[in-house]
Amino acid sequence: MSFELKSGAFQANQVIPRKHTCEGTDLSPALEWSEPPSGTAAFALIVDDPDAPVGTWVHWVIYELPPELRRLKEGIAAAEALEDGTKQGVNDFRRVGYGGPCPPPGAPHRYFFKLYALNQKLGLRSRATKQQVVDAMKGHVLAEAQLVGVYKR
Repeated sequence: MSFELKSGAFQANQVIPRKHTCEGTDLSPALEWSEPPSGTAAFALIVDDPDAPVGTWVHWVIYELPPELRRLKEGIAAAEALEDGTKQGVNDFRRVGYGGPCPPPGAPHRYFFKLYALNQKLGLRSRATKQQVVDAMKGHVLAEAQLVGVYKR
């Protein structure tokens, strides 16, 4: 059984709609995923752009998602913690929550949405960085699902 991530907003390797970018309303896209491996205790999601001129640019860090969750609705609030215990970290725009694609004019950039099924909660406070989440996940990833979208200005 494969662990898969998809979005109703865009298909794999296709253009991310403008409303999910800095040129639109900057809403996080709706995401949904398949049944995770047995033993999944939490999920973490990291969205980044490896094509940024300054190196990989982090757009969203969201973690401690409950194990029964199978989707994120469009437009997740930029709150440090959500009602279900989900926490959000700080992106490279220095804000909590989702920051959509906002590349400099030119070639399209790739945006990697990476969902991790974890065998335990990370135990991190809100406002963690991508690196803190990656470090806390070491040895606890049961599966990873990935969805890539593209965007250019």
